[in-house]
Amino acid sequence: MDYNLIKKLVKVIEQSDVTELSVQEGDLKIKISKNGKQQVVNTVVSQPTAQPVYAPQSTPEVASSTEAAKVEETSNSKLHEVLSPIVGTFYRSPSPDADAYVQVGDTVAEGSVMCIVEAMKLMNEIESDTKGKIVKILVENATAVEYNQPLFLVEKN
Repeated sequence: MDYNLIKKLVKVIEQSDVTELSVQEGDLKIKISKNGKQQVVNTVVSQPTAQPVYAPQSTPEVASSTEAAKVEETSNSKLHEVLSPIVGTFYRSPSPDADAYVQVGDTVAEGSVMCIVEAMKLMNEIESDTKGKIVKILVENATAVEYNQPLFLVEKN
């Protein structure tokens, strides 16, 4: 479904007495509703049709969630979790043949790019929200992540 068709559907809803419309085309579901003059357009994709295939990079320091919990318990006050702000696919580098943005042991500044999370074919750079040293990378490259899922453990400076 193209963007222009969605815009046309919104205009039709604006100009009619219809308050809600749901459309499904394949795996793409769109729900448009209006309350007075407000309009809400929700787009939900249940199954992405194609995802880029990235060759896995060597990640010797990727931790399981139980290991991360143990590390967090021992020095909780100095460790900070960098969380995923969106649902998508986690990538450690900007392209399959490029170096990873960060490695375990690297020092990051606040605002420096740590990874990419792809959502609906948009590459979203995830930046560090603190400065410090990367202790653990909690997610494998090219895997799905959820909203607020921990991606990195950073030891604050």
